[in-house]
Amino acid sequence: MSKDRRIDIEDINGVTVARLLEKKILDEANIEALGQELFALVDKDGRRKVILDFTHVEYLSSAALGKLITMHKKMMTAKGKLVLCCIRKEIHEVFKITQIDKILSLCGSLDDALGKF
Repeated sequence: MSKDRRIDIEDINGVTVARLLEKKILDEANIEALGQELFALVDKDGRRKVILDFTHVEYLSSAALGKLITMHKKMMTAKGKLVLCCIRKEIHEVFKITQIDKILSLCGSLDDALGKF
């Protein structure tokens, strides 16, 4: 795995689990690179079942939320499914305030997320 990667990929029963590796997803360059890696899962790799695992993420800027919405739209267009899991309470609050929790599918654990497919 190259040190430049921002996600770690694991396949579990045909579902792609993408673990976000950055603790703080704040600066523009990081967010842009993360977006490119996430979008490539759909556009290049043709993955249709994706779980984003937020276990390591402590902070997320509002710009990063835009990438998540774009990822969701890409998955919808591709007739795929995106589920987010293991989100810290603080980040979950941001999702609630911005009402992203109404758009994205959020689960408490990886097992719950896998159960959505």
